[in-house]
Amino acid sequence: MSIVYFLFNQTLLFAIPLMIVALGAMFSERGGVVNLALEGIMVIGAFSGIFFMNWAQTNQVLSGMSLLFASMAIAALAGFLFSMLHAFAAINLAADQTISGTALNILGAGLAIFIAKTVQDGAQNISFTNEFRIESIPGLGSIPVLGDLLFKNCYITTFLGFLLLAFSWYLLMKTKFGLHLRSCGENPQAADAAGISVYKTRYAGVALSGILAGVGGLIYIIPISTEFTGTVAGYGFLALAVMIFGNYSPLRIGGAAFFFGFTKTISFAYSSIPFIAKLSLPDTFYKLIPYVATLILLAFTSKNSAAPRADGIPYDKSRR
Repeated sequence: MSIVYFLFNQTLLFAIPLMIVALGAMFSERGGVVNLALEGIMVIGAFSGIFFMNWAQTNQVLSGMSLLFASMAIAALAGFLFSMLHAFAAINLAADQTISGTALNILGAGLAIFIAKTVQDGAQNISFTNEFRIESIPGLGSIPVLGDLLFKNCYITTFLGFLLLAFSWYLLMKTKFGLHLRSCGENPQAADAAGISVYKTRYAGVALSGILAGVGGLIYIIPISTEFTGTVAGYGFLALAVMIFGNYSPLRIGGAAFFFGFTKTISFAYSSIPFIAKLSLPDTFYKLIPYVATLILLAFTSKNSAAPRADGIPYDKSRR
């Protein structure tokens, strides 16, 4: 039974940041803006959050959960600001969204490394002390089975991820803003005719995307490492696949994230799973599992995609 607990806990560590970033991508794409800059936004969010965390721990300014939440706020702000570059290029300048996103991915990685080396006298990696793992939540950790699955050796970010999933579903499906956002992605001309500001609504969608991607970048780094090396290992692109596989729906994205989180767990911790370790296959085989699964699933699901249109915005500029 211990192997089941181990696999589930590890899956949560990979699935939660993946889900958060994919939900962010959903808000942008539902509004009609393809956000390929998720990788760069995650890098900037992770860099900003970890850099602040390193400073706070070095100077003993904050600690514990207060430090974690402050770092997430910094990551969210950085992700928001960086995503506005993509929003300006894609919405105001009507630039090619693929090129804009690709450029920001390159800029994000280069900018993080440049600043880190400049501030740290040539050192690229930013280290931090992981003081955020909760060994057992009082009361909840003693619940049979469920306590071992969710409330032992866990992070508060796991529960934050579930809250963001519920919030994203409610915001997109049950609010006026969600209706406006979906209408701007599905039929922007009709939305404009109804008096909805397509520009402002799309900016809001990209802003949410940037905030969630920035937080997701930080949450990805914390459980698996004690330093930021300038990369998030392609998680931004994997989040796009999760969003497409989840058919741009919050609950389906949650399910897709857990599937991909499980494949990532297999590739990352295969040596700790006895029956898999006995196969004695090359390391590369296991590392390829998440990406091969991505290609196979997208090949079978992309034809039925509910992707919104991401066209230009030939509207009255007075309604911006």
